[in-house]
Amino acid sequence: MKNKFLHLLAVSSIGLLVFSGCTGSEVAPNNATQTGAVTGALAGSVIGYNTGSHSGRNAVIGGLLGAAVGGGIGNAVDNNNQSQQPSGGWQ
Repeated sequence: MKNKFLHLLAVSSIGLLVFSGCTGSEVAPNNATQTGAVTGALAGSVIGYNTGSHSGRNAVIGGLLGAAVGGGIGNAVDNNNQSQQPSGGWQ
């Protein structure tokens, strides 16, 4: 049981690192929505898995709910941030 949880945690952490690397500020200056969705999905899946019967179904439901909540919070942060101004140089 403990070994299964550690495996899930390791896989989720690697996934978070991979997907967070795809939301760099060079490509999308306002990336809080993507970061919030990925972080929320990871947290939701871990919480969902550990709630109740430790089933994959709970992890999927928690991940979907976490992605929705995290994406919504990130979108609100993006809307509150001012757009970046070009600093000159190569454009």
